[in-house]
Amino acid sequence: MTVMKVYRSRKSGEKIIETYDRLLSLWNCEIKERDIETKYGITHVIECGDEALEPLVLFHGVGDDSALMWIFNAPYLSQHYHVFAIDTMGGPGKSRPNSNYNKEFDDILWIDEVLGGIGIDRSRFAGVSMGGYLVQAYSLKRPERVIHAISIAWAVPVEKHLSNGDKLKALTATFLPEALFPTKKNIYGLIRKLSGKNYRVFTENSDIMEHYGWLIKGFNNGSMRNHKIMTFTTEEADSIRDKVTYLVGNDDPFQKFGGRQALIDNNMNTEFYDGAGHGLNHEFADEINKRIIEEFMK
Repeated sequence: MTVMKVYRSRKSGEKIIETYDRLLSLWNCEIKERDIETKYGITHVIECGDEALEPLVLFHGVGDDSALMWIFNAPYLSQHYHVFAIDTMGGPGKSRPNSNYNKEFDDILWIDEVLGGIGIDRSRFAGVSMGGYLVQAYSLKRPERVIHAISIAWAVPVEKHLSNGDKLKALTATFLPEALFPTKKNIYGLIRKLSGKNYRVFTENSDIMEHYGWLIKGFNNGSMRNHKIMTFTTEEADSIRDKVTYLVGNDDPFQKFGGRQALIDNNMNTEFYDGAGHGLNHEFADEINKRIIEEFMK
């Protein structure tokens, strides 16, 4: 079976990794990179923070990677935890799927193997966007391994609120037509659509803009299709209410398609931020960094 193609071309892949490494050099903390062998391929992990500290596992979203996602968060979080930032299998970071990823991928089993490779039995977790879904799903399926989880810029996926049609509408309204024609102007426009009032944390950072531009132009989004988002019953949402905290921007375009209402109607532990978009942890980095630590210390 053919191995999933993560990048659209060799040049795209090289540029994405080149700019990934440049962003990683700007984390402003000591890091260590390592690869974990799993049945689905090689999973890349970035570590930072004193190894004597308790672990914190981080997951990024679709179409981005750990180097970009945690650039404004890892230096602060690593003062309090031994941080493990995971490049999602099939995403545009440094993880590399094998043929098993194509035919039988299971997010929960993959996370089990990654944690096993790192040597973690129980941990705190945080994730943004798709990563916010992953920490919820893992809290539901492996509650004994999750001390507490924070889901940023995502919603609880209860079926009556988040149908496949709603997900498609959200993606289409947000990414089109800019993603089809990734000129500098359109990439700038896309970031404006995704973000709130503090969009300049992206647009005025040339390293972020270059990396994001290459992600839009060179990442094969189809390589993430094996991540199947399960829908929760109301009873399942109830079961993770005390385990998962949600941090959401009121200007997040994805929340307009049922996400915000799902959090409210299911009485999830949620904090909403005025003026913030889908890049909440970038746009309000200082506030979110402190909020994560406060929540984990409860």
